[in-house]
Amino acid sequence: MAERMHTTPLPVAPEPKGWQKVKKFFSSRFRSGTWRARKSLIPAAISAIAAVAAYAFAAIIFGHSEPYFAATSALITLGFGRDPHIRKALEVSIGVTLGILVGDSLQALLGQGYWQGVLVVFITIVLARFLDSGVIFTTQMSIQAVLVVLLPIPPEGPLSRSVDAVIGGVIAIAITMLTPVSFRKETVAGMRELFTSITGVFRELSQALAEHDSRGGWVALIEARGLQSKIDAVRSEIARADQMATYSPTQRSARQDLQEMSRTLEKTDLAVRSLRIIARRVITVIDEFDTKDQAKDDLERMSAWFSDAADAVAVLGRSVAEPVAPGRHRSLSVARDALGSATTKLTPRNLGADTLHGEALVMMCRPMMVDFIEATGSDHNEATSYLPNV
Repeated sequence: MAERMHTTPLPVAPEPKGWQKVKKFFSSRFRSGTWRARKSLIPAAISAIAAVAAYAFAAIIFGHSEPYFAATSALITLGFGRDPHIRKALEVSIGVTLGILVGDSLQALLGQGYWQGVLVVFITIVLARFLDSGVIFTTQMSIQAVLVVLLPIPPEGPLSRSVDAVIGGVIAIAITMLTPVSFRKETVAGMRELFTSITGVFRELSQALAEHDSRGGWVALIEARGLQSKIDAVRSEIARADQMATYSPTQRSARQDLQEMSRTLEKTDLAVRSLRIIARRVITVIDEFDTKDQAKDDLERMSAWFSDAADAVAVLGRSVAEPVAPGRHRSLSVARDALGSATTKLTPRNLGADTLHGEALVMMCRPMMVDFIEATGSDHNEATSYLPNV
């Protein structure tokens, strides 16, 4: 009689008690709050200095009594985003100043009272929507108009508050322009993540070919289609950094680096568009796979090529993270050689592509690799010189 087998059930973690849940919640909140506070030390110091400086400037230089709008205008204009943004600061500053100016003008015309306040705020909101579609712009104008209507008129006259707003906005914009901001951190992080993802697509395709697994090809295709959002995000980062470098005297020297990174990104974008089509073709090649040994060897050769291309693209991705131009140019040269070496193998004969779809796959890879080589800084003629004769 067969001996009955006994199995021990797996241990189950006990459900945390109520106080444990509360403790975990507050612990998580404390850690995240500490991290946010630590990251905000420098922006907080800049905002505090800007607010007090604007107030002191309006009070000492212009002799205004209690120029609160100078301080509030500086704070609102600076905001508390990730990095100072010239255009956003200018838009907010204009919105704040216009709100105060409109409120002052209408108050001088209509007087001060409840119904006058309703009318002033209504007109300000309608005017703000007419001038700009942004919600922030409208909000800032209406808030300043409310404050102007409700607060008593200063001894210097109603228009002095508009002058205070201009002072605060100018000081905030000046600080935004002069604040040293390292644009490379966010941009390089985005570029590194992008090239890591591109390399991953190449490796997925290589593995799919090696294992004759079309499902792996579909995974690579889905990942390749998801690359566009990352490209768009990096493009936005470069545009933002270029704006900072244009207006900020502390970042003028960075424009050359930005131009190089922009060129690398645009050529990479073209290559990724080809990569999506190539991923779809790889699926077709695998689906028509013949079980003969010769066909297996052909797929293995294609798989090896995609692996080599992945290594070359990884070198290109590492090169953009170089902090100084000489080192970056040397790394780009190494990446160019690696990409060129992979490109020289792109013939149907070398990769064993003896079917219609196989030949089409190889031919599609050629313009993609030209784009990757141009991403290293090469011109089109130099990039195409790596292509072997078919």
